[in-house]
Amino acid sequence: MAEKKSGIDQTLIRDLANILNDTDLTEIEVENDDLRIRVSRAGTPQYVQAPVAAPAFATAAPVAAAAAAPLVAARNPDNVVTAPMVGTVYMSAAPGASAFIEVGSTVKEGQTLLIIEAMKTMNQIPAPRSGKVTEILVQDARPVEYGEALVVIE
Repeated sequence: MAEKKSGIDQTLIRDLANILNDTDLTEIEVENDDLRIRVSRAGTPQYVQAPVAAPAFATAAPVAAAAAAPLVAARNPDNVVTAPMVGTVYMSAAPGASAFIEVGSTVKEGQTLLIIEAMKTMNQIPAPRSGKVTEILVQDARPVEYGEALVVIE
């Protein structure tokens, strides 16, 4: 039976810490009902009652992305190019340079759509197939998550 202290499952915390050690992750977070547990190598575990309200100063971009998510799900998944990694997206090769693509652009398979910077490395994201760019779902110099929809190619 798991040890309990103040309603917190100590065994779960130890298991999460072991996962960090086994996988070389720096942080792991688990949410169950009204309890969220985050274990991080950089600090101490944090216990937060969920749901956590966004601060008043939060930007509208994540809200807009969340609102767009149901629309992306309704599209043909073969037409949606998703982020292969976590990082910062850049629409051009350099600041002030023209963007790789625009809505309405025709792209060829393998053509660079955008760049994702991850760990100080610029990763070119190629078009998986030829077609016409019908939507660009990300903004320049914004963070993206793994699997996040980036571009729609019809």
